Amino acid sequence: MKVAVAGGTGTVGQHVVAALEEAGQEVVVLSRGRGVDAGTGEGLDAALAGVDAVVDTLNAVSVRARAATEFFTTTSRHLLDAEARAGVGHHVLLSIVGIDRVEKYGYFQGKLAQEQVVRSGDVPWTILRATQFHEFPGQIMSAFGGPVAMMPRMRCRPVAAREVGEKLAELAAGPPRGAVPELAGPREEQMVDMARRLLRAQGRRRWVLPISFPGAGGPMRGGALLPEAEGPRGTITFDDWLATSGIRDTAGGRAER
Repeated sequence: MKVAVAGGTGTVGQHVVAALEEAGQEVVVLSRGRGVDAGTGEGLDAALAGVDAVVDTLNAVSVRARAATEFFTTTSRHLLDAEARAGVGHHVLLSIVGIDRVEKYGYFQGKLAQEQVVRSGDVPWTILRATQFHEFPGQIMSAFGGPVAMMPRMRCRPVAAREVGEKLAELAAGPPRGAVPELAGPREEQMVDMARRLLRAQGRRRWVLPISFPGAGGPMRGGALLPEAEGPRGTITFDDWLATSGIRDTAGGRAER
């Protein structure tokens, strides 16, 4: 079986590629570094020749509604159009748990629009919604320089990116299933607390400032991003991830509160 992975060098995409290769599948990585741009459609036709399934793990840079929606809908339409021309029989999309309950957050508006593009397209599809990854607080903090790191007040059930990648690879190897049960991590966490534990593990001193997103803060604090139904659950906790991800304690280091 031949599977293409859009965003195959990213946080989740790299794990999809690894899981597919371990299972003996032929993998094509769709990335601009390899001459394929889903944003413009450049290189897609050649890259998808002979491909049986496509996994889309692309990630928008902007969280603003207009920019995120433009990115997700444009890349998805280019992928789906090229897949239809190539005779690809399965499109697998990674989405996010709870985005239809926090609609005022721009990034989630973009993901909802992307889901609709996939659902209304001509290529049979599977959509997997997953919760936030263990890497998420670090990614947020990296966007802010200086001694203060702003972190959303958010109840979440973080999942290991590796386990998400493995699930996507499993789905890609099977038939299209539509919307499948949501994937979440093994236990609930608070995003602010995760950020502080990450800083302690890194031995870094920064002040974590809890914030609420306008219009979306209430639902996020109230658990709108937690799964509401039974589904697959990862086994790697955030503390497990801290212990095995290469983050090393520094003697005497502590995070500012």
